[in-house]
Amino acid sequence: MKVKPTQLQNGCITAEDVQNLTDFPIIKENTILNEEHLAILQAFLIKSVDVKPILANGEKFEPFEIIEEEQEQNEKDEAEVKTPEFIYEYLEAVKQYKKLFQSWQAGNPIEMFAVRKIFIPLFERIVQDSNDLLHLHHYSNKEDYLFHHSVYVSILSAYLGKKLQYSKGDWYQIGFSGALADAGMAKLSPTIIKKNGPLTATEYEDVKKHPIHSYKMLKGVTGVTDSVLIAVLQHHERYDGSGYPLGADAQKIHLFSQVVAVADVYHAMTSERYYRAKHSPYRVLEEISKEQFGKFDLKVVEALMQSLIQMSVGSRVRLTSGEEAEIIFFDQQTPTRPMVKLISKGDIIQLKQEPTLHIEEIL
Repeated sequence: MKVKPTQLQNGCITAEDVQNLTDFPIIKENTILNEEHLAILQAFLIKSVDVKPILANGEKFEPFEIIEEEQEQNEKDEAEVKTPEFIYEYLEAVKQYKKLFQSWQAGNPIEMFAVRKIFIPLFERIVQDSNDLLHLHHYSNKEDYLFHHSVYVSILSAYLGKKLQYSKGDWYQIGFSGALADAGMAKLSPTIIKKNGPLTATEYEDVKKHPIHSYKMLKGVTGVTDSVLIAVLQHHERYDGSGYPLGADAQKIHLFSQVVAVADVYHAMTSERYYRAKHSPYRVLEEISKEQFGKFDLKVVEALMQSLIQMSVGSRVRLTSGEEAEIIFFDQQTPTRPMVKLISKGDIIQLKQEPTLHIEEIL
């Protein structure tokens, strides 16, 4: 829907680029607006902004006024849409998971029926159409990062389990492991969870205990399998023994936990956090496959890499030069450095031959 900037609020999500008399948009599509963005819109005297009818926290966005020229078309579009966009289901799941987490903070037990009700529909949708996995990290915000993280990790874990040819029952369990891996964060001080800056050494040691808290919260809960318990406990363990909380090595780490581990690191690095800027999926995969080589199961990393390739061909991206491009070809030898075509000039660039040029974001 297209609205005046005065109608906007924190948490609105842009549905299109906000253009002005500049070579590049002043605010990109799929941006979650904050006070700084609203000030920019006012400074540039922007008259209207196209936003989604839902806020980043999953609540419905209901402005007092929609610009009339768009209202009729919006009503027509809404009537034609029989199945809601996956993003709306995702944001609603984040909202519902947040409620569960807050109940755990209050001391209530985990109930698998409530967890299954939130996540099974997401698992079923994502294995049918995985392209949304490329874009969901855009919607994660600093304030609700933990809840976005748990929902995304669960979805990606289930999807990777399916790609690794596990049975449906098993990739469900992998997805539930991703959803519940950080349940133990509910036992930490809220000041640590909400801290706007790097953790102290003492705080970090407390955070490193959350897999144990998660394990204890799930132990004996009806519907929680041994595989889920192990995956939750081990999702921060690494094959080279450098992980936590037990420092287990490759011989003792369950593969389910490695699926969750890769999904966990991928989302953490592609999302904006209070003390860390987000990176593009391609830069993240480069680090997972090279900088952190030996820490993760290669089959899982390869499944994520191949999935990203299949989803990305034809996608629009922004390069570190600021230019927008379309991905047209992947070289299997350098999958994180594809061939792209510049939108403005039509030039073809092989990123593997341009070591200083990277994909900054998927649009």
